[in-house]
Amino acid sequence: MEHTRPNENTRATEDEDARQEAKADDMPTEAEEAAAERAGEVDEEVAAHYKEMAERGADQKGEGRLP
Repeated sequence: MEHTRPNENTRATEDEDARQEAKADDMPTEAEEAAAERAGEVDEEVAAHYKEMAERGADQKGEGRLP
Protein backbone atom coordinates (compact mmCIF):
# COMPACT_ATOMS: atom_id res chain seq x y z
CA MET A 1 0.00 0.00 0.00
CA GLU A 2 1.39 3.34 -1.03
CA HIS A 3 1.04 6.29 1.35
CA THR A 4 0.23 9.71 -0.07
CA ARG A 5 -0.11 13.19 1.33
CA PRO A 6 -3.41 15.04 0.84
CA ASN A 7 -3.25 18.19 -1.29
CA GLU A 8 -5.00 21.49 -0.55
CA ASN A 9 -8.12 20.52 -2.55
CA THR A 10 -8.51 17.35 -0.51
CA ARG A 11 -8.05 19.19 2.76
CA ALA A 12 -10.56 21.88 1.75
CA THR A 13 -13.12 19.23 0.76
CA GLU A 14 -12.60 17.31 4.01
CA ASP A 15 -12.98 20.53 5.99
CA GLU A 16 -16.23 21.35 4.15
CA ASP A 17 -17.56 17.82 4.77
CA ALA A 18 -16.72 18.08 8.47
CA ARG A 19 -18.79 21.27 8.76
CA GLN A 20 -21.90 19.74 7.14
CA GLU A 21 -24.88 19.53 9.47
CA ALA A 22 -26.37 16.05 9.83
CA LYS A 23 -29.92 15.65 8.54
CA ALA A 24 -32.27 12.98 7.27
CA ASP A 25 -31.84 11.86 3.67
CA ASP A 26 -35.56 12.15 2.98
CA MET A 27 -37.80 14.40 5.01
CA PRO A 28 -41.31 13.08 5.73
CA THR A 29 -44.08 14.04 3.35
CA GLU A 30 -47.20 15.87 4.55
CA ALA A 31 -49.14 12.59 4.32
CA GLU A 32 -46.55 10.79 6.47
CA GLU A 33 -46.60 13.56 9.07
CA ALA A 34 -50.40 13.45 9.19
CA ALA A 35 -50.35 9.65 9.61
CA ALA A 36 -47.87 9.98 12.49
CA GLU A 37 -50.12 12.52 14.19
CA ARG A 38 -53.16 10.23 13.82
CA ALA A 39 -51.21 7.29 15.24
CA GLY A 40 -49.94 9.34 18.17
CA GLU A 41 -51.87 7.50 20.89
CA VAL A 42 -49.97 4.72 22.65
CA ASP A 43 -51.58 1.56 24.01
CA GLU A 44 -50.71 1.56 27.74
CA GLU A 45 -50.36 -2.25 27.81
CA VAL A 46 -47.87 -2.16 24.94
CA ALA A 47 -45.93 0.68 26.59
CA ALA A 48 -45.70 -1.26 29.87
CA HIS A 49 -44.49 -4.39 28.07
CA TYR A 50 -41.88 -2.38 26.15
CA LYS A 51 -40.60 -0.83 29.37
CA GLU A 52 -40.41 -4.24 31.07
CA MET A 53 -38.47 -5.77 28.17
CA ALA A 54 -36.04 -2.82 28.07
CA GLU A 55 -35.36 -3.22 31.79
CA ARG A 56 -34.89 -6.98 31.48
CA GLY A 57 -32.48 -6.52 28.60
CA ALA A 58 -30.45 -3.98 30.54
CA ASP A 59 -30.02 -6.48 33.37
CA GLN A 60 -28.66 -9.28 31.17
CA LYS A 61 -25.00 -10.21 31.56
CA GLY A 62 -23.03 -11.72 28.68
CA GLU A 63 -24.08 -13.47 25.48
CA GLY A 64 -26.21 -16.56 25.35
CA ARG A 65 -27.33 -16.40 28.96
CA LEU A 66 -30.33 -18.57 29.73
CA PRO A 67 -32.88 -17.43 32.31
